[in-house]
Amino acid sequence: MSTNPKEIEAPVDIEDLEIDPRIYDLYDKYCHGFMSRRDFLKRASAITVAGVSGLTMAQALFPRYAQAQTISFTDERIKANYVTYPSPGGNSGEMSGYLVKPTTDGPHPAVLVIHENRGLNPYIEDVARRLGSVGFLALAPDALHPAGGYPGNDDDGRAMQKELDRTKIMIDMLNSANFVRQHESSTGKLGTVGFCFGGAVVNFLATKMGGDMQAGVPFYGSAPPAEAVADIKSALMIQTAENDDRINAQWPDFEAALQANNIEYERHLYEGTGHGFHNNSTKRYNEAAANLAWERTTAFFNDKLA
Repeated sequence: MSTNPKEIEAPVDIEDLEIDPRIYDLYDKYCHGFMSRRDFLKRASAITVAGVSGLTMAQALFPRYAQAQTISFTDERIKANYVTYPSPGGNSGEMSGYLVKPTTDGPHPAVLVIHENRGLNPYIEDVARRLGSVGFLALAPDALHPAGGYPGNDDDGRAMQKELDRTKIMIDMLNSANFVRQHESSTGKLGTVGFCFGGAVVNFLATKMGGDMQAGVPFYGSAPPAEAVADIKSALMIQTAENDDRINAQWPDFEAALQANNIEYERHLYEGTGHGFHNNSTKRYNEAAANLAWERTTAFFNDKLA
């Protein structure tokens, strides 16, 4: 059986399909690089629930980006294009990103939008357009630019990102944050939002940028080292899923460090959700929680970046 993502189609209507928690657990391991796509499908196929094959459930979890678009490329509220800019000390000395400008008169507060562990895919571009459509100058950098850019599918993107020097990826992200903060269309106020790997990057940037970053919103991102928390000057809104043991296990130590250093923060835990609940291109999406989390995120940015 082919495992090309373009060739796999769920044989049933996925809208009403209930996914067994064991399949979600396998998908989480696959998404984070702990197993291959082939192994994920093989292990899922050994599970059957109420006559529904685990393989069907597994296929339903793969992203469907075209159906997930919420803001059109041609939306009259935005102007979007790809840009390149210097990134000294990064993986190639140059970076690229998807820059979304509001069409209203600027300047505008800037927000860096940071992808998961697979490069700048269409979901993250859509998130950038969502921010642009409500008045933020949004930049979504592509960590894979030094390797040729997001390849058009998440499996290859994940493999490419894993091969890049992670320390230099972080430098590329820091340079990206400074690029959008200093952009001619920016007010100089900076917020950051990221998902999974991108959430960890938000926390990293908070420890490195000091007063140059005013607000950070990590969605289910790994916590920074406790000793680095003292360097945080920005306010944080921490978005977490109830069923996300790996990330939630880090919270007690992270919170203790935030409190010990008098860092402004708030944390929201969304009941009944799992890792990736904001990503509306997959069945992990939880519409109610994602909408609430996004309303809180934009209100937070409006407050802190004013």
